[in-house]
Amino acid sequence: MKKQLSIVKIGGGLIENPQALRRFCELFAALKGPKVLVHGGGKSATALASKLGIKTKMVHGRRITDKESLEVTTMSYAGWANKTIVACLQSFGCNALGLSGADGNSISAVKRAVSEIDYGFVGDITAVNYSLIEKLIKAEICPVFCALTHDGKGQLLNTNADTIASALSAAMVVGYSCRLLYCFEKDGVLSDLKKNTVIPLLTEELLEEGVGNGSIHAGMIPKLENGFKALQAGVAEVIIGNENILKEKGHGTQLK
Repeated sequence: MKKQLSIVKIGGGLIENPQALRRFCELFAALKGPKVLVHGGGKSATALASKLGIKTKMVHGRRITDKESLEVTTMSYAGWANKTIVACLQSFGCNALGLSGADGNSISAVKRAVSEIDYGFVGDITAVNYSLIEKLIKAEICPVFCALTHDGKGQLLNTNADTIASALSAAMVVGYSCRLLYCFEKDGVLSDLKKNTVIPLLTEELLEEGVGNGSIHAGMIPKLENGFKALQAGVAEVIIGNENILKEKGHGTQLK
C-alpha cells in the first residue's frame, strides 16, 4: 500500500496576513506523513510592482510576465514569500527547504507559445524531478516550492502555483497516494459570495455551469481546472478551502 503524500498550495491572501500565515504553518506542520508545500504570492508581487512603477497585466486570472514583471515575481516569490514561509515552518518544527523549479532541476518547463495571447515569460511544465523530491521526503525535509520554473537553458519562467501543485501531485502518484489541498482565505468554492455558501462537492459539469453564469470566475477557474487535471492523473483527493481543510474532514469543496 502506497504511503499518503499531501501536496498543499497556499494562496497569497494567507501569505500576506502574518497571523493567518502563522496559523496555516502550525496546521501544516502538524499534518501527519510526508508533505510538500507550494505557494504563490501574486498579491505581494503586484504590490511590489506598483511601488516600482511597473503595471501588472492579468488575463483570465493569469499574469502577463514581461522581463520587468519576471524580475519582480522572482524577488517576491523566491525571496520574501518563500523565505518567510520557510522560517515560519521551522518555528513549528517542520524542517522546510525553499525551492524554485530551477533548484535541483526540480521542475522544468518551456516558455508558453504565443497564440491569441502573449503571456511573456510564462512556463508550461514539462517535467517534475520525482527522484529529487522523493530523496528530500525520505530525508524528512519538506520542499516548499515558489511559483517559478526554468527551461534548462538559463531562463526562469513564471508558472501558476496552482499548476505547479497539480503537476507535482500528478508526478508523485508513481510512488505515493497523493492528496492535493488548495488552501486560501475563502471557506471553499462559493455559489453565493454574499451568503458565503460553499459548494461541498464540485463536478466538471458544475464548474462549466458556474463559469457560464459568472459565479465562478477569475483566478478560481485555473485553480479548479488544475484540480480536475490532477484527479484525471490519478490523484486520490482534491479539496479547496481555508486552513481548516488541513485538520479535519468536512470542510471546503471536494472535487469529484
